[in-house]
Amino acid sequence: MAASAVSVGQNYRQDLIDSGIVIQTDELWKTYEMGTEKLHALRGVSIKINKGEYVAIMGPSGSGKSTLMNLIGCLDTPTKGSYWLAGRLVSQLDDDELAYIRNKEIGFVFQTFNLLPRATALHNVELPMIYNGTPAEERIERAQQALKQVDLGERMGHKPNELSGGQRQRVAIARALVNKPSILLADEPTGNLDSQTGEEIMALFASLHSQGNTIILVTHEPDIAANAHRVIRVRDGKVEKDEATRRA
Repeated sequence: MAASAVSVGQNYRQDLIDSGIVIQTDELWKTYEMGTEKLHALRGVSIKINKGEYVAIMGPSGSGKSTLMNLIGCLDTPTKGSYWLAGRLVSQLDDDELAYIRNKEIGFVFQTFNLLPRATALHNVELPMIYNGTPAEERIERAQQALKQVDLGERMGHKPNELSGGQRQRVAIARALVNKPSILLADEPTGNLDSQTGEEIMALFASLHSQGNTIILVTHEPDIAANAHRVIRVRDGKVEKDEATRRA
């Protein structure tokens, strides 16, 4: 790809990189065909997120927030509109490039943890690096560092059933961080946790943001969204409101 500024409509935009915009969506639509009916999950969503921001995408069930998260995470493709990620037009990327982005550039944290039950915390964190061919010695060292970063240095050899819910989510966060992604994308990360443990996980996200990570948090809970510095409210497939919080 070219390393100089090019116009919209081509596959790369240096102007977005230069201005610090890591995510830009322009009139994103996602339409599902249900027989003869068409369901518009997103209706022309345009947002910009800068590098280093801490953003919550909030909305009730069926609002389109999960659809938007899947598009941002390159897990799905829009029906129309454009999505620029780190200056690249996502619709023009091939399968290998998309797989690289999902493995290297975006760290995913899910509500259900998605850990291998028979694997240790260390091995669970190693997994993304196994998929991208990182040598074993480097893999182990980086996985250990990531677990220490989330205060699980003493639990590396434990399996998920030997950990609390909060510790399992910390393992999932360490796994998301291990490839040093440009974006940390968290989908209802406290949904399966009690309130106190949820607060501990949100304190961890605040710490990660202070270290320079770009964090996008998807939630339907106002108190969780309030931890972010900016809240994008989605309703009926559209951006209803986009505003800074008191924490900003």
